[in-house]
Amino acid sequence: MEGSEVVEEITEITETKVNEKNKIFVAGATGSTGKRIVEQLLAKGFEVKAGVRDLEKAKTTFAKDNPSLQIVKADVTEGSAKLAEAIGDDSEAVICATGFRPGWDLFAPWKVDNFGTVSLVDACRKLGVNRFILISSILVNGAAMGQMLNPAYIFLNVFGLTLIAKLQAEQYIRKSGINYTIIRPGGLRNDPPTGNVVMEPEDTLYEGTISRDLVAEVAVEALIHPESSYKVVEIVSRADAPKRTYQDLFGSIKQR
Repeated sequence: MEGSEVVEEITEITETKVNEKNKIFVAGATGSTGKRIVEQLLAKGFEVKAGVRDLEKAKTTFAKDNPSLQIVKADVTEGSAKLAEAIGDDSEAVICATGFRPGWDLFAPWKVDNFGTVSLVDACRKLGVNRFILISSILVNGAAMGQMLNPAYIFLNVFGLTLIAKLQAEQYIRKSGINYTIIRPGGLRNDPPTGNVVMEPEDTLYEGTISRDLVAEVAVEALIHPESSYKVVEIVSRADAPKRTYQDLFGSIKQR
């Protein structure tokens, strides 16, 4: 084989690998955090399947005619069978960024943040999808942390014991056998990121905020870095925090 042919063959193989895209299913894709996750996944070169409850809302949320984005109807409250159909056999990871809408239905947190998340996990197990990333919240285990009088813990549990619903869903994920990363952000801000990410082990942080853009970034980076596997991480941002790589951040958290 001539040298030029070898170079051409290597170039073709390299281009093929670069152009390969992994389809990621995002539940809650039109939510404030979910849409940022979709945008950042697309920017990283992933193919994305956006699971949404409202297809019309999705049309106005995302840019049209993006060949790397597929929008599918997916309501986590409708059970694992329908979710499995939405996720399909072409998805290799699921990111759950769902969240209930505050209202008078005190069962809403359980329908979405508990039973909905459990149904997503069950759908993954049926399909053989072995990567699951959950956006949860700090203080989900506030009672065990001695934070029951923390105003944030009290406020978030006013709406149907939201944090307890999230905690039980986390526990289900951890027992499922699926390769998980559970991300617990502090108070969510819609403004652009400020400061650097602070990442701590579970049941450590009880205050602090973080931009939704940074939460989305952490979720996408968790897909890329194997150091994030089988871990629960808590995140906020601080102006005085040093800039660290995500490999370093995830690597600093020990599995439990």
